[in-house]
Amino acid sequence: MRSPFNWLLVAVPVALLLGFTPDYEIAAFIAAAIAIVPLARLMGEATEQITRSTGAAVGAFLNASFGNATELIIAVIAVRRGLFELVKASITGSIIGNILIVLGLAMLAGGWSRQRQHFDRTAASANSALLLLAVIALVVPAVYDMTVFGHLETTGPTVEKLSLLVSFVLIVMYGLSLLFTFRTHRAPENISGFEPAQWKISTAASVLAATALAIAVVSEVLVGAVEVAAHALGMTELFVGVVIVAVIGNAAEHATAVQMAVKNKMDIALGIAVGSSIQIALFVAPVIVFASWLMGKPMSLIFTGFEIVAVALSVAIASLVSLDGESNWLEGAQLIAVYLILAIAFYFIP
Repeated sequence: MRSPFNWLLVAVPVALLLGFTPDYEIAAFIAAAIAIVPLARLMGEATEQITRSTGAAVGAFLNASFGNATELIIAVIAVRRGLFELVKASITGSIIGNILIVLGLAMLAGGWSRQRQHFDRTAASANSALLLLAVIALVVPAVYDMTVFGHLETTGPTVEKLSLLVSFVLIVMYGLSLLFTFRTHRAPENISGFEPAQWKISTAASVLAATALAIAVVSEVLVGAVEVAAHALGMTELFVGVVIVAVIGNAAEHATAVQMAVKNKMDIALGIAVGSSIQIALFVAPVIVFASWLMGKPMSLIFTGFEIVAVALSVAIASLVSLDGESNWLEGAQLIAVYLILAIAFYFIP
């Protein structure tokens, strides 16, 4: 339970206080952003305690799932407020953030004192194919919009219906990927090297529930102040979504993946980082689309051209460094460098 992040929990009541105080949007945004980091880390710690005895595959899946709960909560609240561009930017940022920053830091930290680290090539290959599917899902609605409705002032409901059907396909594909991982191609694992759980299951479950509730409340403050704060700080809504919100939401994955890599458990680190991006693209994004329809505010999957290029380039380099089944610290540094280049470019997009 002890972590250098825990002292940041003091930002939670500060964010709630400022969030209900008029004319303090910038301070509320900063406090809420800080508060989500320890909450996400606490959620990750509780999940890790539950999965200590489940093996690499299940452990990585649950870590990615609960790690992405932060992004999902923020996105649903943003959809309810009609901030669709922020939501789509956070989806883009989460995908590229996980496969560049999270995986990059894991490879850098884990490989710094080692010649190389190894992981399952079959899983890496399957993940690369799923990431490519995510790129296709982002490209098709945007290309359809440009080719069919490019000469019109509005797209009408067709693109929204297309996005809904594409989301359904992605959900089905995500389910099939779980079947592949846990049933038909499940690799035998030795879990004897895992540290024993320090929390009871009931304690970990209670912490998960409490942190999810706290993240939901703090996210309400964050989203409520984002427009005013972004304008005052000279940042666009696109940059806030792609970089700020995504980095905040990925705090749990950052910490857990790096810890696993340092312990030379690269299968888990890779599963958390890449698996989280896959889950964002194939599960979280479709769920957000479904939720937007239930709220009566349908959201399309039309992303900007640069967002699509950023995801495609990220998937390409992540696949390149992982398909050989081994990694080193220089490959991690390369992934981080690509992310920094993309983040700088997003900052300068008006």
